[in-house]
Amino acid sequence: MSRTGPSIPIPRTVPILPLHDKVLLPGVVTRMQITRRDSIPLFEQILRTFDSRELSKCIIGVFPVRPPPTSITTPSTTAPIQQSSADNRSDTKKPGVLPHGELIIPGPSPLLPNPRSSNGKDERALVSLRASSSVNPAHIHSTGCAARLVRLERAVGGFTVVLEGLVRLRLNKFTSQSPYFEAEVTPLPDKAVNKSDQELQDQIVALRSTSKEFVSLLQSLKLPAPVLTQLQKFLDNVTVMPGQVVDLLMSTIESSLDEKVMILEAVDLKDRISKAIELLTRQIHVLKISQKVHDNVEGKLNKKQREFYLRQQMAAIKEELGEKDAGEDDEMTQIESRLAAVNLPADVQKAADRELKRLKKMQPSSSEYSVIRNYLDWLADLPWAKSSEDILDVEKARKQLNDDHHGLEKVKRRILEYLAVTKLQQLKGDVRGPILCLVGPPGVGKTSLGRSIASAMGRKFHRISLGGVWDESEIRGHRRTYVGALPGLIIHGLKKCEVNNPVFLLDEIDKVGSRGHHGDPSAAFLEVLDPEQNNSFTDHYLNVPFDLSKILFIATANSLDTIPAPLLDRMETITIPGYTYAEKLAIATNHLLPKQIRQHGLGETDVQVTQDALLKVATGYTRESGVRHLEREIGSLVRAKAVEYAEIQEKKEAGQSVLTEYQPLVSLDDVEEILGQEKFVNEVTERVAVPGVVTGMAYNGVGGGILFIEVSQMPGKGNLQLTGSLGDVIKESAQIALSWVKSHGYEIGLTNSPGQNVMEKADVHIHMPGGGTPKDGPSAGIAMVCALVSMFSNRTVPSTTAMTGEFTLRGLVMPVGGIKEKVIAAHRAGVRKIIMPLRNQKDVTSDVPVNVREDIEFFYASTIGEVLREAFEGRLMVRSSASTVIDSRM
Repeated sequence: MSRTGPSIPIPRTVPILPLHDKVLLPGVVTRMQITRRDSIPLFEQILRTFDSRELSKCIIGVFPVRPPPTSITTPSTTAPIQQSSADNRSDTKKPGVLPHGELIIPGPSPLLPNPRSSNGKDERALVSLRASSSVNPAHIHSTGCAARLVRLERAVGGFTVVLEGLVRLRLNKFTSQSPYFEAEVTPLPDKAVNKSDQELQDQIVALRSTSKEFVSLLQSLKLPAPVLTQLQKFLDNVTVMPGQVVDLLMSTIESSLDEKVMILEAVDLKDRISKAIELLTRQIHVLKISQKVHDNVEGKLNKKQREFYLRQQMAAIKEELGEKDAGEDDEMTQIESRLAAVNLPADVQKAADRELKRLKKMQPSSSEYSVIRNYLDWLADLPWAKSSEDILDVEKARKQLNDDHHGLEKVKRRILEYLAVTKLQQLKGDVRGPILCLVGPPGVGKTSLGRSIASAMGRKFHRISLGGVWDESEIRGHRRTYVGALPGLIIHGLKKCEVNNPVFLLDEIDKVGSRGHHGDPSAAFLEVLDPEQNNSFTDHYLNVPFDLSKILFIATANSLDTIPAPLLDRMETITIPGYTYAEKLAIATNHLLPKQIRQHGLGETDVQVTQDALLKVATGYTRESGVRHLEREIGSLVRAKAVEYAEIQEKKEAGQSVLTEYQPLVSLDDVEEILGQEKFVNEVTERVAVPGVVTGMAYNGVGGGILFIEVSQMPGKGNLQLTGSLGDVIKESAQIALSWVKSHGYEIGLTNSPGQNVMEKADVHIHMPGGGTPKDGPSAGIAMVCALVSMFSNRTVPSTTAMTGEFTLRGLVMPVGGIKEKVIAAHRAGVRKIIMPLRNQKDVTSDVPVNVREDIEFFYASTIGEVLREAFEGRLMVRSSASTVIDSRM
């Protein structure tokens, strides 16, 4: 038995603790978490063997383990005390607090009773634990460290142990491998320093010099180093073994596992000191780089503070000597002059003065300085009292609106009304801008109309795209407490326009996001678009009121369904329906074709398209409410002529002969050659009248359209089947239509007796083609009745006859909406006769263009009996007095 000191004997045979990924060096105290199942039995036995006061007598050997040739994952329980990676790194530098690692501790000790003497239950548990061990004796290093058990405590899932490294050990041979390793070892204490060995003395001097530089760097960087006391003793020539100093240094500096194992296996003192100096020199280089970065950052901060102090002193000296130049504008003077130039309101001026006073007391290096500076810049950049002069010439504005847009009479009339009222009341100065909402399908010119309005009034124009805005702060701005806070879209637009009375286009207001965890952006517009409130709009960033009442707000939307009712109530809604073919032809001739010719680098005489060709493009190659697709098709015609024109010009420039001269005219025959076959056909005129099929009329957010209703019957038990992606409202209309037909089957000749059920032995299937498109709404009722009667009576309704309207169980036909869009779409599809509610007659007279009314025959009905008579053109068999009976019941 050997000794490391006067009271710590090292037995010849000790239990071996294989240590993964860590190395324990002599003189170092480490704390470890024991959670592995193959490590816990040893410490269970220690608790049963030793009293808490005798734990320090327990000596174990800690040996590092080489990584196995192949990666083997050993299951282990979760550590009860988790340490962060940062703690692990710092523990590698500190003796006494080494990082906890994965510990595998097999083998019995001669100092401990054999755990196999426990009861059978413990034996079975130990067998299970041993089965999970993955330590191969061949992987254990031959050099390790004897450790004294300083503390042992139970923890959740295992133990917490504190070990103190004593002396290096040489592993001679294993005496037992089950249930844990034990081996014969030989202590390898450091030899006394031979003062006559000049080489060793030189190494000790080099170690002392390097250590002194290392300690100096640690102290200058104010880094924690618990070994500074021991190192200072060594530097002060106090009796400290050089080998102990090397071990302490290796526990402090950054080093890899292999480097720590290299120091552990360096039993020879010369070899150990040489390797330690090499590693310590590397660490010193790293610390010098860290110190250089630290000094650079601190130097910059100190430089800014010094410059600020000297600048203040220089300003005070100049002021005392009276040498300060009155025209010298520093940063504060510039801000003050800018704020004074914008003529701030009283309450805003008070807030600006307060912030400016705070700014003067701050250092430029302060983070709050830039926040206040940006805030004052925003106040100085906004147009608090700057307005553009309106062009109040009504006749000139009318001419410009007519030149820019074809049709749209309602919108033009409303803008001219606003100009006229502004002109009459301009002396009072209390005219508030209207808040308009242009509703219509895509491509009808809502956005371009906003630009024309701004141009006609002589105002600046700004467009705010609201599609996909989900955050309320994008409208109201962020509060200045947040990093990177900025005002909202409204204030941004005012800064860009530089006047307080621009035209703001709120594009796609129906696409604003709904209420969420970022607030309700649509609710933020309640103040912006309220004439009674927007004269004191408060942005969260500015936190002072701004007058928005002079702004002309124009919102655009495709549908009103998604706009909240309170927001919709604040806007004046103007519906822009789809264009007729005559309007499209005029727009293409006056606007689209000249625009495409200019964009493709041609002159006005280089491309000419006949009216028949333009009409063919509008009817055969587009089917839309607006003119976007029409413009693209016209662009295809122009590009085709541009290619032809360019080829002929190239041949002429090259001196080649040109067989045919360039023809700028695009005729009707050229359209199909350039654009290919027609993409759309007349849906109504191409159909053949079939019993059970009726043409209905529909309306959605992108315009109107026609809708075919198909009904068929089959043997069954009187069930009704509905298909075509139908909504709840339209399903109820189908149920009402079928109930009415069943109750009036005898009067209209569908049954032979009043009590007979027309669906007694049959099922009915109602289908609307286009199942991929959802369909809903209360306007298909009378069309479903006609389709059911047509199917049961085997009589047809003309394919060029369309109808729209809802009805009640009593047979009254009720009015519906979207008449203009439906009629224009039906006219576009080739319908020549429309049946609709009598109460919608005024909509046709006031909204439908004259040329459309001239091409279509309208029939207005108030009862379902009138609808049936007109739909079947008197061909429906009606029993005597049936008409009177039906009308009276209705």
